[in-house]
Formats: sequence, C-alpha cells, structure tokens
Amino acid sequence: MSDLLNALILGIIEGITEFLPISSTGHLLIAQHWLGARSDLFNVAIQAGAILAVVAIYRERLWNLLVGFRKPENFDYAFKLAVAFGVTAVGGLAVKALGWELPEKVTPIAWALILGGAWMLLAEHFAAKRAAALGERAAITWTVAVLVGIAQVVAGVFPGTSRSGATIFVALLAGTTNRVAATEFAFLVGIPTMFAATGYELLSLYKDGDVGGEDWSALAVAFVASAVTAFVAVKWLLRYIQSHRFTAFAIYRFALGAALLLILPAGE
Repeated sequence: MSDLLNALILGIIEGITEFLPISSTGHLLIAQHWLGARSDLFNVAIQAGAILAVVAIYRERLWNLLVGFRKPENFDYAFKLAVAFGVTAVGGLAVKALGWELPEKVTPIAWALILGGAWMLLAEHFAAKRAAALGERAAITWTVAVLVGIAQVVAGVFPGTSRSGATIFVALLAGTTNRVAATEFAFLVGIPTMFAATGYELLSLYKDGDVGGEDWSALAVAFVASAVTAFVAVKWLLRYIQSHRFTAFAIYRFALGAALLLILPAGE
C-alpha cells in the first residue's frame, strides 16, 4: 500500500472520529499500528484539518462573536472560550515539560476505550438526572469553562478517552444541560486548541531542524481528507444528538476495545 494511500486512510479516520465521542487519537494510534507510525506533527496537523470543519460549520456563530464582541453576552462567551483554552494550554505545556509521549502499544488504548465507554454511560445517566432537576440550561458558566479546559488536557494524556466526549459530558454534568449548547462550546474550544498545538509542533520541528524530514505531500493529503470527512461527521452528529443519547457510541467503544484485547497479543 502506497504511503499516500495510507495517509488518505488516516485522514479519513481522523475526520470521522475527531468529533464523535470515540477518540480520534486512539483510532489513529490503532491504525498506525498496522499502517506505520507517523510524527507528532502529522497527528496534530490532521486534527487541525478536522477543526477546519468546525470553523466552516460554526462560521456564522464565530462571525457574530467577532463583529458583536462589544455586546456583553458575546464578550462573556468569548472570554469563557479563552479561559477554557488557557487552562488547556497551561496544562498541555506542563504535560509536555514532564516528558509525556503517546503510547506505542495498543493495549492501554483498548482499556481506555472500554473504561471511557463505561464513564460515558454513567455520565449520561447523571447528566440526565441533572437536566431533570435543573431544567433546560444553555448558559456556559465559569465552572464549565474551566472544567472543559481540564477535560481537554486529560483526554490528550489518555488516548482513547475522547476529547469531544470528555468536554461535552463535563459541560453537561457541570450544569449546561442543553446538549447543543454543551457540544457547541466543546467544539469551539477545540479551534484554538488544535491550531495552537499544530503551531507548537511546527515551531518545535523548526527549532530542531527537522522540518525537511516531514512528508509534506502525505500530510497535505491527510489534512484535506480529514477536513472533508469531519465536516460530514459533525453535521451528522449535530442532528443525531437532538433526538438520541450517546449510548450507541459507548457500545461501539466496548466492542472495539474488547476486540483489540482479544486479537492482539498481551502487551502489544
């Protein structure tokens, strides 16, 4: 299989899984187990490609925040996005300073998928009870903003957790009971987060003199594939969550995690 075809497959996998609560990083690492490992820049950059889909889908919301920045409600929302991003940035830099790296083995990802599925079922149960008690709440509180930022760091440290799943459910549990509002905030925070992560990796490569070592053609193919498939996936998800729970995603996580543990030799 050619390298460009491998990159295309990885881009499609990233685009489909980035915003579904099934862990894009986990799926990428699993796929790279068979298709060949990629650089940190490749993994982060194609996630940024998927983020472009969110920019396109929420373009009117983003434009309104920009041109109506002086309005109190827009200023408040934008500032909370900034706080969530700031928490993620500080936490992410701290994790990098501690020397954290993505796991090379699939087994811990398989367990993260299974445990994450169980957490999703519990979180949705308690989120539903909280929604029944509080009623419909679309407001983003400061607590939600901070916890969403922390959730992004946790999801990055434990591949298989799912950044979108962690942030959406944290928002729901913290008081934003409206699913659409919680999902919107979680997705919008991802825009500066992933673009900043891509910039950080590019700067690191430049400082180390490794920019020329990256396969830019393969990265470009994966980037475009990720952006296109993510656009379709996000559009579908936003319709799906209006009338469905996240149970199907939890079941998928159980099935994939169990299959990986059964198929792969112990410790691989």
